Amino acid sequence: MRLVVVLVLALGVTLAGAAVYLFQGQLTQFQQQRDMLMAVQAKIPPLTDVVIAKRALKYGERFTIADLDIAKVQADKVPAGAFHLLTARQGTPEAQLAAFLEGETRPRAALRSFEANEPILGTKITVPGVDAGIMANLAPDKRAFTIQVDVASGVSGFLRPGDRVDVYWSGAVNGEPVTKLIDTNLQLIAIDQSADADRSEETKIARTVTAEVTPEQVAALTLAQSTGKLTLALVGMTNTAELGAIEIDRDQLLGIQAQEAVKVEAPRVCTIKTRKGSDVIETQIPCTN
Repeated sequence: MRLVVVLVLALGVTLAGAAVYLFQGQLTQFQQQRDMLMAVQAKIPPLTDVVIAKRALKYGERFTIADLDIAKVQADKVPAGAFHLLTARQGTPEAQLAAFLEGETRPRAALRSFEANEPILGTKITVPGVDAGIMANLAPDKRAFTIQVDVASGVSGFLRPGDRVDVYWSGAVNGEPVTKLIDTNLQLIAIDQSADADRSEETKIARTVTAEVTPEQVAALTLAQSTGKLTLALVGMTNTAELGAIEIDRDQLLGIQAQEAVKVEAPRVCTIKTRKGSDVIETQIPCTN
């Protein structure tokens, strides 16, 4: 009997030791997994809330807060102009981060198309109560000026709202043909009557383009358009060069240099006069000096 008790106790101690060993091993494994998870979490960049479109929006389509949602986006990958709140109280610091103010019932309008779940950008939508159009694209204190174009006046078939162009004037100065750069880097806000930057008619030749300009530029371009022909040159997306004064006349184009007039003296003539009776006779003789 005593032997049985000893054996039972020995078995119990063995099982207890095995259990403690297994528990320590499992605890070590859990700690390793916890450390790995914490290391992975430490590498994950912080996330932030961004307002997105619940559904696809077309150019000019109105939308309200019901058409928007919140998504988590990597904080250092948020595009400029994105909203972080659906609504905020007017006058609070959060108001600048919200797509709508509390109590606002007027819809906004899309200035370009948005896909579902795409971040909504403040520069690509109108203010509440304003529809998409030329006025919605104008910056403060700017004016919209329309320039007549055709297939021969530049790259009108490839222009879109948002593009930038240089403007050249061709006319006559003092009776001689001249082409001159009169304005640079003008931003276009409409092609014909459309301000849609996603228009699909890329190859359509536009009849007019509308640029965003200052009042002073309006006066200069109006005079230029009425006294000569305007030609547009599309500015590249990576253009950084500063253009100076550019003016080309016919002689510069053809490489003709102006020549000074050379005065040619008439040949010298020497004569001698003799009298015969009442007549005076003039006879040409060689000049001696």
